[in-house]
Amino acid sequence: MAEHINVMLSEEEINSRIAELGEQISRDYEGKEIFLICILKGASFFACELAKRITVPVNIDFMKVSSYGGGTVSSGQVSIKMDVSESIAGKDVLIVEDIIDSGNTLNLLPKILMERGPKSIRLCALLDKPDRREVDVKMDYVGFRIPDKFVVGYGLDYDQRYRNLPYIGEVVFD
Repeated sequence: MAEHINVMLSEEEINSRIAELGEQISRDYEGKEIFLICILKGASFFACELAKRITVPVNIDFMKVSSYGGGTVSSGQVSIKMDVSESIAGKDVLIVEDIIDSGNTLNLLPKILMERGPKSIRLCALLDKPDRREVDVKMDYVGFRIPDKFVVGYGLDYDQRYRNLPYIGEVVFD
């Protein structure tokens, strides 16, 4: 089965929206330092571009989490595969994710992290697929709301391919 990619969001559209998000986050965190947690692997492209556009001090760390186990349907449980390398106690945490669909990961991860005593936790995602939501999650920052399509690019993959595309594209199977 072959596939091709139809551009959904161009590189220019993404860059423009990330600049807007960077300005909004910078205003919201004025006078503070952000402890930005990038959720690997998918959010890496977005988190780096976002961090470059934030004008307040940013400390970046990484987590790898999964709510899918070995399947394609969320299990409703969050498993931490790789944890942050330093304490978040007393810090203003911004979790940066590539996409929110079921909502399970971004519903449970803040609850797990709150036990570690951060000053605050906010959530940011490049893409939001509200049609896929299983649990309600209050997002603080969202790049784009998109329809329930299978998308790749800008960090999102299909079988570990297409992450490096500079745009968001819909995968169409032939």
